[in-house]
Amino acid sequence: MIVVAGCGRMGEPMLTALRRAGHEAYGFDVVSKDNNFVTNDISKVYAPVETLITVVRDIAQTENVIFDDQRFVDAPNLKRIVVSSTLSPRYVQSLRDRVAPEIALIDAPMSGASIAARQARLSFMLGGSPTDIAGIQSLLDAMGTHFHHMGDYGAGMQAKVLNNMLAAANTAMTRLVLDWADYAGINEANLLALIHTSSGQNWFASGMSDIEFSRDGYAQDNTIGILVKDIASALDAAPQGADITLPTAIQAAIANLKPRP
Repeated sequence: MIVVAGCGRMGEPMLTALRRAGHEAYGFDVVSKDNNFVTNDISKVYAPVETLITVVRDIAQTENVIFDDQRFVDAPNLKRIVVSSTLSPRYVQSLRDRVAPEIALIDAPMSGASIAARQARLSFMLGGSPTDIAGIQSLLDAMGTHFHHMGDYGAGMQAKVLNNMLAAANTAMTRLVLDWADYAGINEANLLALIHTSSGQNWFASGMSDIEFSRDGYAQDNTIGILVKDIASALDAAPQGADITLPTAIQAAIANLKPRP
């Protein structure tokens, strides 16, 4: 059995994609969900779980799922843990010393936002042995369309936080540009069409009509808040002596975003 732990805006559509592809997959979430295949009763999924996919928000929730409150690490039939949350690469690498060696560890964070999860076209950044990744390829195929093996365990998460720094920069600057365009009286749709075909093109501007958080302001529990957390994860793994002025400024800009009409 596959268990997706954390059935929020990403985890639940990932679970749906797995089941649609014919996999025996169920969800676990501490919050009750209106979904027959998601439970908040761990006893229903603990004993049979073989593959655990974690899609929870942060390190504290990951600790609860793997080691503390749910303690899936001790599930009797567990064979592999797939870490799909975006977390500090240092933390992710530290899990290897805390999980029994016979349990495979794969980091598989994803990109594409909720819309890509719903459409089963996520991009996965993978860290782990080729054998371990081959063992979950059918699951990845059910949920995504792009798969990038970045190296040994931990490399996928390092690549993800670097990618998310760029996503955060695009988000912050695109929102700033749109605010300035409002002041100048330039129509938003016309400007976005221009950006899409010009040198300023970026994922956020091109997908603004589909990205669910494109107009949100900062809140600790929304995707804008997650971007702030993701930059913190990248900074945690920054090279010693690196100049962190730019990512720190981007993080502050994201944290100060206000809702856009």
